[in-house]
Amino acid sequence: MTQHRRSTESRVRVFAAAGALAFLTTVPAGAQEVFRSIQSANLPTTETLRSGNWIFEVSHRFVPAIDDGAEALWGLDGPAISRIGMAWAPAEGALVGFQRTNLDDNLEFYAKKRFIGGDLGGSPFAVAAMGGVAWNTDVVEIEGAEDNEMQAYAQLIGNVLLADGALALGVVPSWVHNPRLRDEEAFDAVALGIHGQWYFSGGMSLLAEWVFSEEIQGAVNDSGTFGLAIDTRGHAFKLIVTNQTRMHPTQYLAGSAAPFDLDQLRLGFNITRLLPF
Repeated sequence: MTQHRRSTESRVRVFAAAGALAFLTTVPAGAQEVFRSIQSANLPTTETLRSGNWIFEVSHRFVPAIDDGAEALWGLDGPAISRIGMAWAPAEGALVGFQRTNLDDNLEFYAKKRFIGGDLGGSPFAVAAMGGVAWNTDVVEIEGAEDNEMQAYAQLIGNVLLADGALALGVVPSWVHNPRLRDEEAFDAVALGIHGQWYFSGGMSLLAEWVFSEEIQGAVNDSGTFGLAIDTRGHAFKLIVTNQTRMHPTQYLAGSAAPFDLDQLRLGFNITRLLPF
């Protein structure tokens, strides 16, 4: 484990420095929208909200696999990993929020800042940074572990809109501190997320994402997700199929316990409501 930690030290410094720089810069006026929501299934986008607006989220990932069949209602009988969250835009291009999941009673506070945006040859693009800290109050105690409740992460986010506005693509290099809570010592890991969304009608789109992660004990598989997104005037619905039941960045960036195989896929959903107070 010591060798694993040393192998990530230089990459951690790069992500931390880039993230700190991003939060000290300002978003250009008139930055164009790339994606239509603040996140894909799990990965963040560069989008925020209009200044002063709020957004509320409820999300579920069902634990039983679809392959369990009719007896488990193809996984919908649960149990489920759930999340609720709320975020607020204190200014244009900035977002702060919190979210809680019942997995390890993980409570997270985060901030996101878009700092580059424009048009490149007719293709809108944007760059943002996001970071957060989380506390886990229901973790299996490990004798000798002194720092197994607190986690942190930082992400750089790059988005571009192609095909006359029909195809949005994103890349999210990420760093996470203490990805495995049940180790006696905290360590650092890196991951790379890629995702895309094809807008085939005014309010509907197909999404897909993949998170390449380091092999960490208990979560040696990359996370894959695909699904259907439905946008309305105030709500956004995402109906997904995935091998990843964990939703917070400090959790999904560590990898998945289940492989991306047909008999291991689960159902899930994200629902968000815009609150323009």
